[in-house]
Amino acid sequence: MAKEMAMARGVKMVFLLTFVLWLWLWIMLPTKLYKNTWTPKLNMDLNSTYFREQGTNLLLFSFPVMLMAVLGCFYLHLQKSSSEDPKPFSTQRSRGDSFLKRPVLVMNPLGILNTLEIGFAAAFVILLIWSLGNYLYVSFGNLHMHVAGEKVWEAKFRSVSLRLGYIGHICWAFLFFPVTRGSSLLPIIGLTSESTIKYHIWLGHISNLLFALHTVGFIIYWGITDQMALLIEWSEDYVSNIAGLIAMAFATVIWVTSFRSIRRKMFEVFFYSHHFYTLYTVFYLIHVGAAYVCLVLPGMFLFAIDRFLRFLQSQRRVSLVSARHLPCGAVELNLLKSPELSYSPTSVMFLNVTTISKLQWHPFTVTSNSKLEPDIISVAIKVGGSWTSKLHQQLSSSLDHLQVSVEGPYGPASTHFLRHESLLLISGGSGITPFISIIREIMIVRSTKPNCHVPQVRLVCAFKNSIDLTMLDLLLPVSSTQTEISNVPLQIDAYITREEEQPQTNEENLINTIWFKPNPLDSPVTEALGPNNWLLLGAVISSSFVMFLILLGIITRYYIYPIERNGDAVYNYTYKVLWDMFLSLACICICSSLVLMWQRKTYVSNKQVQVLNVQSPKASPGSWIFGGERELESLPYQPLVQATNIHYGGRPDLKRILLDCKGSDIGVLVSGPTGMRHDVAKICSTAFGDNLNFHAMSFTW
Repeated sequence: MAKEMAMARGVKMVFLLTFVLWLWLWIMLPTKLYKNTWTPKLNMDLNSTYFREQGTNLLLFSFPVMLMAVLGCFYLHLQKSSSEDPKPFSTQRSRGDSFLKRPVLVMNPLGILNTLEIGFAAAFVILLIWSLGNYLYVSFGNLHMHVAGEKVWEAKFRSVSLRLGYIGHICWAFLFFPVTRGSSLLPIIGLTSESTIKYHIWLGHISNLLFALHTVGFIIYWGITDQMALLIEWSEDYVSNIAGLIAMAFATVIWVTSFRSIRRKMFEVFFYSHHFYTLYTVFYLIHVGAAYVCLVLPGMFLFAIDRFLRFLQSQRRVSLVSARHLPCGAVELNLLKSPELSYSPTSVMFLNVTTISKLQWHPFTVTSNSKLEPDIISVAIKVGGSWTSKLHQQLSSSLDHLQVSVEGPYGPASTHFLRHESLLLISGGSGITPFISIIREIMIVRSTKPNCHVPQVRLVCAFKNSIDLTMLDLLLPVSSTQTEISNVPLQIDAYITREEEQPQTNEENLINTIWFKPNPLDSPVTEALGPNNWLLLGAVISSSFVMFLILLGIITRYYIYPIERNGDAVYNYTYKVLWDMFLSLACICICSSLVLMWQRKTYVSNKQVQVLNVQSPKASPGSWIFGGERELESLPYQPLVQATNIHYGGRPDLKRILLDCKGSDIGVLVSGPTGMRHDVAKICSTAFGDNLNFHAMSFTW
């Protein structure tokens, strides 16, 4: 294990050095030194007959990111191997880490930003400003007149419009990283796709604004110089303007429908219009040309790999074992999983039910724990829209089988937020779901390693009505015992905001568990590439990229170069980009399919997956909390009931609760409505020092 950890540290060091080098190249790219001194030498050495004008950018901007992706896979594989018997909790924590993750800025629409995020955001904005300034400095110093009689200010106006497009292209180099769910780049720096989706949103807004200014600027320029015919030009040897205009049309549709007000009120409009990204990408890449494609190729290449692997995983129907209906309207779906599938608490899994919609995939927080429930993976769902309403209707009918497909689960690489003396979990409504898996994680650690340190846990949850207290049933899986929950140092403070007093007991508040018949065509939930997922993902990335380079080199050398050899003819500008897109997608599909076929052929599970048809207790602990008459000693939920304090007619005093924790080594996690997350973040940003680690979670329900 020590050897693996040492290797992991070495791999991470190489990763960071490569990342710094890659960023340094982006800093140097717009400078006069790079353009006038480095570019001629680099083109002479790297733009060979095998890669032509793409050679330099492939080596300097594409290769480093692909190398980092492979290194990230290797690092995560080593980390997974070395943590098979980990020390799950530690009271020792870096004060620097707490300082970097402390919330500093809380405002809409940016959300909650910590010190590290503000630092990176500021550095990125500085990079954009630096690049624009240098591009304009170099351009104005050697200004070209593109039409007879053109005035200097007109030429400068054109130059500014062009360089705004260049800056938008920088945003595109980073745009696809946050939405690559199975990324090996994000976990190595402690991030997940779910937590970085806001960066994708920011980059999308910035790039679309810059591209809109770029487009409008050129339309104005062509108008004042009598060149409007160029607007619809599809050049064979240079930039295709009409392709850029078409790309901007698709971008506008995506951009307008992605604003928060539209996204929240008309999600399906946002969802389906976002699928125009494929056409947007095609016309955008045709517009920028082959050399500039290489600058943004890595993000799109890795996203395409992830998307294809998700597609392959989603083609398998998974086995739905049972559905546990709670009186509050929530339902817990229990799906069969492979014992080898492990995931971290707070993971997210995407579900598709073809009888409702073949296209819609919805993310839900995983409530189960892979160690506590080795054969089952569970998600919690509550009626909140048309899709969940239809699902609830189907589950409430007399179905004996439901066809479900999944993608994921996706989650953090480590449970760093558990390495504290105590945990304060604050949730609002359905925001309790991420905390269920955390408490179950503590349950399994406490039961298997009684001498191991676990944090003191205080769960503060706010619900609208008393019936919502039945959500606390999800803290216990079907297979749990009284001993497991009694070993957890847990205190629950539940607040009922819309009821002033304890209601009368309703004997109908019962759990209804539906068991589904097994189907031989269904399979357990597994990782896309099996137990050695990260190692095989690295093989897919490296093999597909190497195959792409080989095929691109062969086609360029023996098909394109002979046409352009004498300089009398130029191979079609658009066709070069189409070759890049076709070869990259073909190589990704071929290599991913071959690796997956090899994995399925050679891997044979040593464990037989069995599902025990254990009936869930029908009495809800929520009903016992607010008025049951039976003896508590007869309940398996006795420790849970005894640990719960219920407060009626008010909201939790977040400031008092947080200040009571001041002075201890505490991790604060908040999950719930935006307002609650922002309120907690504001208090934490002003009232705490380095003894607190804050983590705001967006929940999926």
